[in-house]
Amino acid sequence: MLFQFLTFLKFYWRSGNVHSVHSPFVFQLYTQGFKSKPPGNNELLQRINQYKDSLYGDKRVIEVTDFGAGSRVFKSNTREIRKIAKTAGISAKNGQLLMNLIHYLKPKSILEIGASLGISTAYMALTAPNSGIVTLEGCKETAYIAQKQFRDYKLDNIDLVAGNFADTLPKVLAEQNFDLIFFDGNHQKTPTLQYFDLCLRQATDNAVFIFDDIHWNSEMEDAWNLIKENPRVTVSIDTFQWGLVFFRSEQAKQNFTLRP
Repeated sequence: MLFQFLTFLKFYWRSGNVHSVHSPFVFQLYTQGFKSKPPGNNELLQRINQYKDSLYGDKRVIEVTDFGAGSRVFKSNTREIRKIAKTAGISAKNGQLLMNLIHYLKPKSILEIGASLGISTAYMALTAPNSGIVTLEGCKETAYIAQKQFRDYKLDNIDLVAGNFADTLPKVLAEQNFDLIFFDGNHQKTPTLQYFDLCLRQATDNAVFIFDDIHWNSEMEDAWNLIKENPRVTVSIDTFQWGLVFFRSEQAKQNFTLRP
């Protein structure tokens, strides 16, 4: 916790807002993509809250298989579903931001690496009902709960693939390209960079990658610094919680640190 607190102070000191942005692309992304809510936002949030509430009241216990950096909260892999939902699920603030970005960017195909119980997946699926979403989940018991949630809430545009990302990610990437990829499945440097390298091979000029928890620990910060300095990345945005990278070949390389 001390690491994140000190890191946030550094982020806040060097971060800016819309007045510090001199790129037309990033200015528009910030003022519209970050700030403008999708049509029917309140109705979408009602459905998402119903999705979340059903998990928050679920006292069943499952055995979680964790392939990533582990949990700061849980000491055991035996966990109540309601507690997983409350601690591992995307926050309401970031959920709204994800909806805003999905509405603005309008990706036709989305890949999520790390579904957990499918809360962030639900935000994306409801915001973009005509887009195809593939979501990967390493833990088969967690994936089973998420799959049932998708059926119960009629989120028919989601294809959930369960299994170790080292096995499932290359297969999924071989089958199709994605306009937006949300990385939220591992908080370790080496796997994050491996996933990035795999996805980078099929990234187009219009693609966007979103990395969650880039300041989770020193490993993730190292990974983020290497990612944003990659020659293929022309625009990076650090929002503290997320790191966004774009591959616009016509744009000079720029790195931004912005408060959302």
